[in-house]
Amino acid sequence: MDFQIDRDVCKLVHQFAHRLDVHVRRVADEVGITASQVVALRELSEPITARELASRMSCEPSNATFVLDRLEQLGLIRREPHPTDRRAKQIVLTEAGRQRRADVLERLSVASPLTRLTAAQQESLRDLLKSLVGPA
Repeated sequence: MDFQIDRDVCKLVHQFAHRLDVHVRRVADEVGITASQVVALRELSEPITARELASRMSCEPSNATFVLDRLEQLGLIRREPHPTDRRAKQIVLTEAGRQRRADVLERLSVASPLTRLTAAQQESLRDLLKSLVGPA
């Protein structure tokens, strides 16, 4: 194993993650919500449970619940009974939430650190990262 390549890759991944974080925080400031709320809105592409959202956000379920409580107070989400699990609730975007999510997604796509890459390069990067991370 080449330790220099390992260090270089780790450093570059860390620097890229930092740039993504700065970008998300900038968008959060623009729309007046927190970075965690931006990430939650980005991940709410369909109704999911709080536990599923926490997994997508790479955080503890209690942290996701806190974020969801704030989004609910803002009128962007609602909790509904899960269609197949009586014990669970689904997180569903309200109409205002769908509009805010669309705005957030559009803003995230502008000046994203990924825009330096062509579409083909972005797909290649995605595929490489998937092979490193493994199945969800």
